Amino acid sequence: MMERMPRRSLLKLVVCNPILLNVYPVLGEPMQEMKEPEVIRTQKRASGVRIQGVGEGPCNALVPCFISAMFCLFAWVVFQDVIEGEGPEAREGNLVEVNYVCRRSNGYFVHSTVDQFSGESSPVLLALDEKQIIKGLMEVLVGMKVGGKRRALIPPSAGYINEYLQPVPEEFGPRRSLLSHANEPLVFEVQLLKVL
Repeated sequence: MMERMPRRSLLKLVVCNPILLNVYPVLGEPMQEMKEPEVIRTQKRASGVRIQGVGEGPCNALVPCFISAMFCLFAWVVFQDVIEGEGPEAREGNLVEVNYVCRRSNGYFVHSTVDQFSGESSPVLLALDEKQIIKGLMEVLVGMKVGGKRRALIPPSAGYINEYLQPVPEEFGPRRSLLSHANEPLVFEVQLLKVL
């Protein structure tokens, strides 16, 4: 004798089946070839901030989960060299000229020194000193070469712990957005233009 199907199961079947039928052709296509992820290297600076950069070589699929878990647990600054520079290296205590784009971790745009429409830039001068610049950004800039570009995920503990740390936008709206979300991670894309 055939058992009666529960109403909930029947509804799930009716709702999910058309979705699966529409997705099925996509699932049947051959997958595009994917590059192997890069190996993560970790470095602990004298200031106590842990930094993870990206190196070369094979890696397992658990690394992205591992990175996000470690980021949450230890408040590491995670960065990646987008373009490796070829000029002089920035050192702690130097004055540097940079362009940057700052976003919240959800991708919401906060501020940029490069105009999105015209492409004109208005670089900022930053002193690589923990008392003047956010700690995470300083750790990203130290060791970077002129002409280089890095993308960094900066945790709140290495971000805007007070409102006097640079870089802070001059306009009220972006400044307010930045400081009102100081307890959230930030994504910076930084290009080092000069070491002065």
